[in-house]
Amino acid sequence: MNNAGFPYLTVLIFIPAIGALVLALLGLGGRTSKEFSDRLAGMVAFATLGIAIATLVAMKVGDGGYQLVTNRQWTGDALGVRWYLGVDGISIFLVMLAAVLFPLVIVLGQKKSNSRSYAAWMLLLEAAVLGSFLSLDLIVFFLFFELTLVPAYFIIAGWGHERRAYAAVKFFLYTFAGSAFLLVGILTLAFLHQSQAHGPLTFALPALEHTHLSSATGILLFCAFTAAFAIKAPLFPFHTWSPDAYTEAPAGGSVILAGVLAKLGTYGLIRFDLNLFPQASRTLAPLILTLAVIGIVYGAIVACAQRDLKRLVTYSSLAQIGFIALGTFALGTQGLSGAVLLMLNHGLIVGALFILIGFIYERRGTWQTGELRGLQKVAPVMAGVFTVVMMASIGVPGLNGFVSEFLVLSGTFITHRWWAVVAVLGVIVSAVYLLWAYQQVFHGVPRAEDETTRDLGWLDRLIMAPLIILIVFLGVYPKPVLDRINPSVNQLVAHVQAVTGHSQPAVATNGSAAVEGRP
Repeated sequence: MNNAGFPYLTVLIFIPAIGALVLALLGLGGRTSKEFSDRLAGMVAFATLGIAIATLVAMKVGDGGYQLVTNRQWTGDALGVRWYLGVDGISIFLVMLAAVLFPLVIVLGQKKSNSRSYAAWMLLLEAAVLGSFLSLDLIVFFLFFELTLVPAYFIIAGWGHERRAYAAVKFFLYTFAGSAFLLVGILTLAFLHQSQAHGPLTFALPALEHTHLSSATGILLFCAFTAAFAIKAPLFPFHTWSPDAYTEAPAGGSVILAGVLAKLGTYGLIRFDLNLFPQASRTLAPLILTLAVIGIVYGAIVACAQRDLKRLVTYSSLAQIGFIALGTFALGTQGLSGAVLLMLNHGLIVGALFILIGFIYERRGTWQTGELRGLQKVAPVMAGVFTVVMMASIGVPGLNGFVSEFLVLSGTFITHRWWAVVAVLGVIVSAVYLLWAYQQVFHGVPRAEDETTRDLGWLDRLIMAPLIILIVFLGVYPKPVLDRINPSVNQLVAHVQAVTGHSQPAVATNGSAAVEGRP
């Protein structure tokens, strides 16, 4: 753990937060032009991306601990809450994912009515997401985790489709209920640690890792934390809010819900469950692995029955979340590295898919496969981009989806063979529903209403370009990313193995020096 001279992480959170506040205050005057508000929102979003890139560059490759740490007293010793931020190889690429996707959806949102309010809510959501990924104090994490609900609710309810009010309320109530368990779990763990350490109250993650828990207590606290994270992800069977929320949200909202907010749940499973409750994680791993495999197969089968492109991608996303959980609770270096990489890759793929579906809806007023035909003839660039993203989602070698799914499945096969064998079905079925959807929408003879569908314009192509570049680059050359992920994953797996007294067979992770079972 090392301290930073420049407060990269604090600046990273406060830039979008201040941008959201400024946009809100400008709206009170009512005299600000739409052009000025749009430019200001874009500048803030891209400035945040610049700081995120600087943070990545400032990090030391090969250091698995928390870096660029900021640790300041916030509430005093009585409450024990500190402004405690840090980043490692597990969280940095989730930060980068958010920093890449938010500018794209803010630019997309400039076509909307009241784009200033839309951008303000998006920037506030970005600040909350980044705060969640960077917080090492559990109360600060909880505050940011909860704060994400507010802007997400207003984005769905304000700019969504016909059933947006119902979807927004359902999303809020489900996730808020899960967070209640999380808060109880955090407070219980902190008070247990205080009683054992005979010191001041603290919510710092590195300190709470050393709390001694009985088997029953560890399992109960694990369930309290996991309830919140499983709903947020969502992990089967806690997913029932997601089809409505993802479908009724505007295109940009769907991108952030599935691409970024879902990763708060899977990140929580890795960062908090494995660090704080390693013994309970190993005890309950077969249960979580079973739920993950059911989610993979169920999501793939239900996606096959969809005639709604948004719902198809929603259930496809449920299957991918299952793969992330599978790699996480395989409790081995290779599977966990694959899960972290898959969080990044899935965010890029699902974000690109929802943006493309938004383009189709903008041109045709529908995303129902039965009402679309032959778009490849009239919009060849859109069809080509959709093909690349679809192939990445299927897991075609050379694109980013293959690398992460391969690591997850091979890592799980080493430690939990039969779960990996069943999960392969999800990979096979995903090719069926994605190829079928592509064939329905883009192949065939265009009907009269399809003939006027315009292709991607220059702005649309600029929005898609960084996603396509990253999808191809991470598929061809994932080593720079894995070189930063692996040290942190090795350290976490070593922590779990040291506490549980259980090691795994030695196996190299994608050619790196990481070896399972190495202390």
